[in-house]
Formats: sequence, structure tokens, C-alpha cells
Amino acid sequence: MRLLERMRKEWFMIGIVLVIAAAKLEPSVGVNGGPLKPEITVSYIAVATIFFNSGLSLKTEELTSALVHIKLHLFIQIFTLAFFPATIWLFLQLLSITPINEWLLKGLQTVGCMPPPVSSAVILTKAVGGNEAAAIFNSAFGSFLGIVITPLLLLLFLGSSSSVPFTSIFSQLFMTVVAPLIVGQIVRRYIKDWLERKKPPFGAISSSVLLMIIYTTFCDTFSNPNIDLDKFSLVLILFIIFSIQLSFMLLTFIFSTRNNSGFTPADTVAIIFCSTHKSLTLGIPMLKIVFAGHEHLSLISVPLLIYHPAQILLGSVLVPTIKSWMVSRQKKAQPRPLANSPPEGPGDLSVLFDY
Repeated sequence: MRLLERMRKEWFMIGIVLVIAAAKLEPSVGVNGGPLKPEITVSYIAVATIFFNSGLSLKTEELTSALVHIKLHLFIQIFTLAFFPATIWLFLQLLSITPINEWLLKGLQTVGCMPPPVSSAVILTKAVGGNEAAAIFNSAFGSFLGIVITPLLLLLFLGSSSSVPFTSIFSQLFMTVVAPLIVGQIVRRYIKDWLERKKPPFGAISSSVLLMIIYTTFCDTFSNPNIDLDKFSLVLILFIIFSIQLSFMLLTFIFSTRNNSGFTPADTVAIIFCSTHKSLTLGIPMLKIVFAGHEHLSLISVPLLIYHPAQILLGSVLVPTIKSWMVSRQKKAQPRPLANSPPEGPGDLSVLFDY
């Protein structure tokens, strides 16, 4: 019973393994020109569906309520979309002399260029009890910025690898990302009450479509006999990704807890997760657009596919530790109660993952 419950909770991770295995067994089904016609169903319909779904689910009022924390937003966005990719680029200059597969290294650079996710950073911030409004704003605002900035960063760092002209990339981005997102927001205004009442499974819908995109991406890989992924490179990339995650989480913690930072402990929690998490839901479709037709697209996608579960795993493991730190800092900041005043209770710390 526990196994089934666990499988239901981790269905997306299991789905990634299954679609990659299915692509390996019969890659001809999902290649360009194959029965699924991914050049139409994935490149346009699937990607547009994900971003229309995002537009429907995004609560505009929650973004506007968090607008006042300008310093916090600047810190997160600059770290995510400037410091992160630039640091990865410098790191990769050292790794380029190693025998690690060059396309996996390029994939690491694409991870650095990605915007924050709309879900995991918010969920973990909420689990800790941090500044949830700030997490929601920066995840959503970062996704909007990422629509423009991420392709620019990909072209800046990996421009020579792309076979798609600059204008084609942005015209397709507008048609499949920007326009569906705007339409989703407009439709939301008219059916807002119904959405609040019914609470459609937006996350499950986007994740299901994303599995189709991952499947067709790996069909292209396995149908190409010239691509060979060595296990040594894969193990090293796995280790590097966990090291990057932990290092950047520690770095954001140090920066945001300095005496003159002006951030509260709850702000620090949002900063740690929003600054270091990267979006798979936005990332894979963007890679599909920017590197359309590239024979090594799936290898470039591998680090992002690894980074996604790594950030959730590390974040989940660290929730109790971060929460304990935040609660202790908040208690120190509170004024001492008077002698005749009743002591304050410890608060509800029982359920960490009730979301």
C-alpha cells in the first residue's frame, strides 16, 4: 500500500524513466516524420498547451501583492539569470579539459540559463514556512523574464550550436509561449471563479504533456547511431549537479544572512530555493525550440533532466534543517515576554510536507 502511494506521489519521475525506456525500444515512433508527427504535435501544440495552462493557473493578484519587495526580487533575478549562468560558464572552462562528454557540458550551461520553476521553489518555501508570496512572485516573474532572457543566454553561451536563426527562435517563442500565456491569463479572468471552485490539476496536465516532449526528444537520440553516452561522463555530471546545487544554496544563504542584507529569515528561505532552482517545464520546450533539429539535443537535455529531481530531493532533505534555523532566528528576533505574561507556544511545526 505504501509502495502504491509512493508511486502515485512520484509518478512524474517514474514517467520520465518509462518514456525514455519506450523511446529506446522503438525510437521510430517519435522521430520527426514518424507516426506522432512531433514537428507539429510537440513543437507547436504541446509547447503551446503547457504555456496556456501556465497562463490559466497563474494568479495575477498574488504577483501584484508581492511587488513591494524590490531588493528581494532584484537579488533573486540577478542571481538566477546573471550570476548563475556566468559562474557555470567559468566553471565549464575548467571542465572542458576533462574527458566528460562535451554535449553534457553544454547541457550544464543550459541549466544555468534556465528561469526558476513555478512549482518546486514555492512548495519548498511553503513547507519551511518562508516568504511564500515572494517565492510565488519570483517564480512567476522569473518565468516571464525567462521567455526573453533564456533564449538570449542560450545563444550567447551556445550560439554556435544552434541551427535555428535568431528571428525564427523568437517568432516561434511568441507563437508557442508568449501568445498562449497571454491568452491563458485573459481566459482566466472570465472563468476565475470556476477555476477556484474546481481547482483543475494544472501541474499534472503540464507534466503529462512534458513527458511527451521528453519522449520525442529521446526518440531522436536513440534513432541516431552516431550518439554514444558513456557512463563515466553521466556519473560525473550527476556529482557535479549535486555539488552545484549545494554550493549555490550555501552561497545564497551566506549573502542573504549578512548583517546589512536587510532580509528576514523568511526572505532567506525564499531566496535559497528561488535562486537555485531551475524550471524543467519551461526548460525542455525552450531547448526544443532553440536547438530544433540538433542531433545532440537529448544529450544537451540530460543535465536539466537530472537537475530537476536533484533540486527537489536536496530541498526536501534540507527542509527540517532550514525550518529549524528559521524558527530559531525568528525567536531571537522577538522581544522577551514580560514576567507575568504567558509563554508563547512553539507554533505548528508538525507537518512539513502537507501541500
